[in-house]
Amino acid sequence: MPVGGLVPRATDDAADLVVRNAKIHTGDPRRPRAEALAVRAGVITAVGDDRDMADRIGPATRVVDALGRRAVPGLNDAHLHVIRGGLNYVLELRWDGVRTLREGLAMLREQAARTPAGQWVRVVGGWSAEQFAERRLPTVAELNAAAPDTPVFVLHLYQSAVLNRAALKAVGYDKDAPEPRGGQIVRGRGGEPTGVLLAAPSALVLYSTLAKAPVLDAEHRKTSTRHFLRELNRFGLTSAIDAAGGFQSFPENYETVAELAREGELSLRIAYHLFPQTAGQELDDLTRWTRTVRPEDGDEWLRLNGAGENLTWAAADFENFAQPRPQHAADYEVEFEKAVRLLMENGWGFRLHATYDETIRRDLAVFEKLAAEGLFPGGNRWLFDHAETASADSLDRVAALGGAMSVQNRLSFQGEAFLRRYGPGAAADAPPIRAMLDRGLTVGAGTDATRVSSYNPWIALHWLVTGRTVGDLTLRPPHNRVDRETALAMFTTAGAALTGEQDVKGVLRPGSYGDLAVLSEDFFAVPDAEIPHIESLLTVVGGRVVHAAGEYEGIDEPLPALTPDWSPVARFGGYRATPVAARSGARQAELLGQAAAESELHRQWRARRGQVPETAGPALDPCFTH
Repeated sequence: MPVGGLVPRATDDAADLVVRNAKIHTGDPRRPRAEALAVRAGVITAVGDDRDMADRIGPATRVVDALGRRAVPGLNDAHLHVIRGGLNYVLELRWDGVRTLREGLAMLREQAARTPAGQWVRVVGGWSAEQFAERRLPTVAELNAAAPDTPVFVLHLYQSAVLNRAALKAVGYDKDAPEPRGGQIVRGRGGEPTGVLLAAPSALVLYSTLAKAPVLDAEHRKTSTRHFLRELNRFGLTSAIDAAGGFQSFPENYETVAELAREGELSLRIAYHLFPQTAGQELDDLTRWTRTVRPEDGDEWLRLNGAGENLTWAAADFENFAQPRPQHAADYEVEFEKAVRLLMENGWGFRLHATYDETIRRDLAVFEKLAAEGLFPGGNRWLFDHAETASADSLDRVAALGGAMSVQNRLSFQGEAFLRRYGPGAAADAPPIRAMLDRGLTVGAGTDATRVSSYNPWIALHWLVTGRTVGDLTLRPPHNRVDRETALAMFTTAGAALTGEQDVKGVLRPGSYGDLAVLSEDFFAVPDAEIPHIESLLTVVGGRVVHAAGEYEGIDEPLPALTPDWSPVARFGGYRATPVAARSGARQAELLGQAAAESELHRQWRARRGQVPETAGPALDPCFTH
């Protein structure tokens, strides 16, 4: 059909998709702005004005009018636990974006009533107590009241977990349970577990407890992963680098995405890493992998990118900012050097989890030793992840060794704990993003979702630009922030460089993948406070419309029905979008809800002191009467 005066023409190189009437930020310095682009066979064939597309439109071309909206290259999360997140997505109740604990507990209570016997209610990451009006965690008593018979596990950052009575029974934690390695079961006077687990300093107790929960079968894992990828597409994500992680074994935990890739059902491009799972067996794992697979095995949808984010467990630091910095063994470099040497000799790049400068300096000394032998980096890509306290000297050494960096907005969620422990001076430079960029380092950006941060990349972009937490606390001053164009490049071109795909991804120009997002609001024009509210109305990956909302609803690819039918996602969805505060009466309504929650807490405080009756009126949430 004619669209805006564009008449289909029968041509040999007709596009599969044309997006027109857009404000396109291409990311290409040679042509930074455009109105339209064409995609054929998954690749951009033309970028220009609307009139430049006339010869690209044939009878079968889908023409999408962007209605003057902003379009950007598809976002690339440079550090996302997407594979693990997909395997568990439909099992998890998400508190991402929820503004009050009162609402979160109401969701939890309703989900407990929907959950069949033998299954758990689990809240696993994407939220922080600072985002709630109440600014606190749920109590064990509240979880017991909301779900007296259904096991409930609530993970809070890398710091703690809260379990109800039924969950303690399900995992076998009683007064005779031994203390776990690297963590603590909080106990009452009689030695009985209270329901609180602490990462002190390691999160192993949190994740090993979560690993006792029921898992999905193979078919449900595929459905769960496809729905999670579509949820990521909702925010304009078209690529991600999977950073592996604990309890993600190769190849068994990678089989779901591998099968979806073979069937052409991935809606997100994934570059993945391999992470040795068992302390003491790391070199055996790495040796086996270097003999059987190689970096860049795969295709543009699913490809191996290297090792990490741990190479050896002894060399990894752990970022529970509520606890002191963990102390490494004095000789961890012995095994760590063997692992790095093995990778360099076999042409493998890697990424390294390193929160603290103390860790980074010790790792760099190993790299410099290998560099003196002519072995490092040997043309292989390598990078540090996180690097919240990296020093100027360490960054100079990274640059000299040809390394890169990847930063995540973990301090959006953990920033107040970091501030309390290390002070405002350290928080202002955590991480030192501007110092990284000033040295010419490639700096990719990501979220580190899903077990701490939310997978919503616009929260991370807001953090990059403003330095503010989800609790609205400013940590990073202007000298350590970036402008919006730089922030977007960290989520597009930099991520592509970390996987060696900078020639085909991250920029909208002829020859690049047809990956883009048409946004609900103009990222370059909205006030800072509105950045986290941005979503994609149209997400395109390789010319395929993988997400469509608003005026475009219904033109995206179909998804299988979400199963199981009791899934929290089936009832509540994923990220809980909230109204933009500056619009209509939404802010007043939000403040009223917060005031109501705070008023009820005050009523309980007075009741405990005998100043008012214990009984609550019928309008109060039953969770708060116990």
